[in-house]
Amino acid sequence: MRPDTSAEYVDHNAEAARLERTAGLYPEDAEHLLLQAAAHLELADDRPRATSLYDRLLASTTPLENPFLVRALKAANLWEYGHEAEAGAIITGVRAAAPRDPAPWVIVAEALEAHDELEAAQETFTEAAVHLLTDVPEPPYATHPVLFGRHRVRRMLGLSHDNWDTLADTLHSSPVSLDELHDPKRVWSLGSDNPAELEAEISRLRAELGTYREALSRPFPVAVLHWPAAELTELLAAYPSLSSEYPSHEEHLTTIESSLRELAASGTPNLGIVTGTVPSYEAFAASELASPSDASLLPQYATTLAARGRAETWPPERGAGCWCGSGRAYEGCHGGGA
Repeated sequence: MRPDTSAEYVDHNAEAARLERTAGLYPEDAEHLLLQAAAHLELADDRPRATSLYDRLLASTTPLENPFLVRALKAANLWEYGHEAEAGAIITGVRAAAPRDPAPWVIVAEALEAHDELEAAQETFTEAAVHLLTDVPEPPYATHPVLFGRHRVRRMLGLSHDNWDTLADTLHSSPVSLDELHDPKRVWSLGSDNPAELEAEISRLRAELGTYREALSRPFPVAVLHWPAAELTELLAAYPSLSSEYPSHEEHLTTIESSLRELAASGTPNLGIVTGTVPSYEAFAASELASPSDASLLPQYATTLAARGRAETWPPERGAGCWCGSGRAYEGCHGGGA
């Protein structure tokens, strides 16, 4: 988790305090807000206070949406100020738990990599790839850092390419290959007196920067709004004019799936679904000084929920339940024929 605001002009301590206050006002978003606050404290080099926020989340009586992400971030932070043993124990626990979310895997593997534990980092990335991507025909956007990180570490270790590395090469869209970007000898070219070597390195850095910019421009999924049946009934009873947007719940569900498939077919990565509630939507409308009956608010509401970390990745993993909440596997429900 990293701050949403530019690091250059931010008073990180003040921003962390603001986010903590906001978390008190909106407890349903506390996990996301406190993780942002902890990230600001890390940037302010107040790592003990950041750890206290991670501990606060982990000790909360409210179940966390992603407890392993919090643990992974805590471990990475602890290691940065001398608590290597505790960090290592947490990392071992995260690996043993084998979360389905790629983010905790990437964070603990990169923590190992940053502290020159390259063999352990490579093993962690590999465990993640096997756990998350075995028998998955198209790796979800969120899993790409697992494959790219694994490729990078294996390149530093001088290991030969395997099938996972080949898959990473296939997913990589930059004009400069992963082998070139992850070449351990690149650092030497920065001190070279050869203009050709320096020019080549500048080209590689530009390509790498372009990849980072693309990722940063999409920090959360392009999300489609889903209303459960009871919520949609309540919404249309309160705001009948929205019935033109939602003729029926069944048609609403069909439209969600078809819209996401169209986006995927157009090449849009990082897709998701956010679930709305009437109280949350009304609060959002009030914050925009608008009426909930204004249909133009609906996509803005979806984007806001996605920005708060509320999006579920689409399509669901093989064998996972359908996003509609039917209780059936996605392949046997709205994913039929996908």
